[in-house]
Amino acid sequence: MFSRFVPGARRNFSDLTEQEIIALAISSEEDDGRIYAAYAEGLRADFPETARVFDDMSAEENDHRNWLIDLHKKRFGAVIPLIRRDHVKGFYERKPDWLVRPLGIEKARKAARDMESQAARFYRLAAGRTQDADTRKLLGDLAQAEAGHEALATALEAKHLGVDVALGEEDHEHRQFVLTWVQPGLAGLMDGSVSTLAPIFAAAFATGDTWQTFLVGLSASVGAGISMGFTEVASDDGVISGRGSPGKRGIAAGVMTTFGGLGHALPYLIPDFWTATTIAIFVVFLELWAITWIQHRYMETPWLRAGFQVILGGALVFAAGILIGNL
Repeated sequence: MFSRFVPGARRNFSDLTEQEIIALAISSEEDDGRIYAAYAEGLRADFPETARVFDDMSAEENDHRNWLIDLHKKRFGAVIPLIRRDHVKGFYERKPDWLVRPLGIEKARKAARDMESQAARFYRLAAGRTQDADTRKLLGDLAQAEAGHEALATALEAKHLGVDVALGEEDHEHRQFVLTWVQPGLAGLMDGSVSTLAPIFAAAFATGDTWQTFLVGLSASVGAGISMGFTEVASDDGVISGRGSPGKRGIAAGVMTTFGGLGHALPYLIPDFWTATTIAIFVVFLELWAITWIQHRYMETPWLRAGFQVILGGALVFAAGILIGNL
């Protein structure tokens, strides 16, 4: 758990040189082009018109990459430093194509819209960090191009789905709510609910003492909440990713982690061991159901897959705790 507190050897975006910013833009355009090409192949059989749009978007991303490479050769030479999104602290991340399956128009449109919005934000920030006139102009042009892609993605979604999905204030507010509160809160709830199962039930079956078990659960829950909260704050400042205030995300992650653990620790305030354990097990099922519902409601995860992942993981940790507690 505490390994997540140290983000590793990631660089701050503010520490990158102009050469590194251009190199980062080149690798990002290459990744986006490949993602769009994969979307096109995944949609081609059922939605050939939309697939052609993704083909065009992939080709344009490759054009952007070539422009950036030409700029890099002109200013810094032919050797491009290796720097990618996962090397930069707080930089937006892309899901691999296989994590977006099954691929439909609605899901592909939403993914493209988010990608282009993030890319446009990156280019605007990058342009503000450069002094060279040609570099600043190209980055500004790319910001406008990516913003145009975002509008195109929205228009195509409306065309194919037959609904008005213009990026209005209400839609933006909802997406920001999900990014700032729901995602970190869900991660915290999952961590608190699942990771504390083993120590709480191990303590319960090892000691048979409800008060000692409650103290173990309380310390594990509060400790995990503090760890998750600070990890969320330290991992992403929200400037490039657009995920919002790190303080709000840290509060969401920390509070939900603590609640997730306390849910099945509080029953052990009841003196009778088996009464407390029975209630705690029931609370665990409620927690796992809540996690499944949130995943389905906000993360668009199918019910069956969400339920299988959460229940299987929780059952394994629960069994481990009981097994260790009976050694």
